[in-house]
Amino acid sequence: MSSFDPDSVGLSSGHFVDGAFTVAKGETLSVMRPSDGKCYAEINNAEAGLVDQAVTVAEEKRKSSGWSSCSPRERGAVLRRWADLIDADIEYLAKLEAVGSTRPISDVISHEVPFTAEALRFYAECADKFSGDVFPTRQDSLGMLISEPYGVIGAITPWNFPLSMASWKCGAALASGNAVVLKPSELTPFSTARFAELAVVAGLPAGVLNVVQGSGQTTGNALVSHPLVRKISFTGSTETGAKIMCQAALSGTKPVTLELGGKSPQLVFDDAGDVDEIAERIFLGFTTNAGQACVSGSRLIIQKGIANAVIDKLVEMCQQPVPGMTWNAETRYCPLIDRRQGEKVHSIVSASVQAGAELIVGGKRFEDTAEGWFWQPTLLGNVSQDNIAVQQEIFGPVLTIQIFENEEEAIALAKHDIYGLCAGVHTLNLQRAMRLMRTLDAGTVWINRYRRTKDFIIPTGGFQGSGMGKDLGRQSFESCMRQKSVLIDF
Repeated sequence: MSSFDPDSVGLSSGHFVDGAFTVAKGETLSVMRPSDGKCYAEINNAEAGLVDQAVTVAEEKRKSSGWSSCSPRERGAVLRRWADLIDADIEYLAKLEAVGSTRPISDVISHEVPFTAEALRFYAECADKFSGDVFPTRQDSLGMLISEPYGVIGAITPWNFPLSMASWKCGAALASGNAVVLKPSELTPFSTARFAELAVVAGLPAGVLNVVQGSGQTTGNALVSHPLVRKISFTGSTETGAKIMCQAALSGTKPVTLELGGKSPQLVFDDAGDVDEIAERIFLGFTTNAGQACVSGSRLIIQKGIANAVIDKLVEMCQQPVPGMTWNAETRYCPLIDRRQGEKVHSIVSASVQAGAELIVGGKRFEDTAEGWFWQPTLLGNVSQDNIAVQQEIFGPVLTIQIFENEEEAIALAKHDIYGLCAGVHTLNLQRAMRLMRTLDAGTVWINRYRRTKDFIIPTGGFQGSGMGKDLGRQSFESCMRQKSVLIDF
């Protein structure tokens, strides 16, 4: 797709409730473009009354439309048609995503929109593939476990991958017969509104999927605490996830799925293989989406014998990216989401250097990028385990480097008191890879790679402060249903 004029993209107006866009009275929030810091739209901050309307409609339409009780294959057919419509609408969806998020138009076209459609197709196939169970009991009785939808699921998605995260949550919840009220980030509100509109065109009964726009403090709080919302699925920061857990417990003890922050290590051993290939994996692991990914491999833990060669290559790679507006077709390196995030990255990098870290390369904004916050790929060497850049999630293209001599030391450095989302292991020694796979305290361990694939069957989710439960995989589908035990005497 070629470059486009960001001011030419038509935007939806309001919340998407009961199959139509609606604007409520009350506070409005400005929406800024990450690439140039320009305010390009305003959204209404949905308060408790509007959230209540969306949830009530979802519960009513879930029942009256027969969505929960229809054949699972019928639900799967709707999701497949929805995926086809997303593919057909790729140009408009891509523009919505590129103009308002940190995703360059080339990435949205090649990955984001196709990934979103394929996720829905995966859950369409799940709809009639997983069920309950029958238990061995006495000859004159029958024991069963029946899976049934919760009802209304509240989904809260982040700003870093708006469309694909919405497909993870809505695909699993809808395929299993639930209704959904989705709150996208107020920073990236528009592509998911179009996503929901296409669902109705595909045959999803109006009101079964509603989108409410607004802040976490107002709209998110109202959604999490609503008594008709029976489950919450959230992706975002560890701090917010903890608040959601508390609020969910106080408002009806509802289950939560939380994919939260990360501070993921990449362990590189002397026997890892080709230096150029290793450096490229590491580089992409911490610079994809300018490091704004919970799975970002932001801690390099590397063995002494290969360290200098890999670091030299990384320095070279860090000096190559050219920043650009997300609506330009040639752009490959994107901005941070906003000034607030940029100032956070700057603060942590500065504090890390002040505490003794060596600034090897980067460490500041790119020049001549107007009001967009484009941060240079940054390497921090000589960092201690208690350095702020090692301990805190930065959410920017910043890599800390720690050097080890033996496997025991590498494992000790990889441990983190808070996070346990992902880890990468780079070694051609199969025995070592298997040991570390078992030892590392992370919900996902990648060996000789550092990124997800389009194998949607593999779930994702973290340990400790990185969350609970899983997105993707049949585990996500099954977590959207509750299990009812039945015992029948003949």
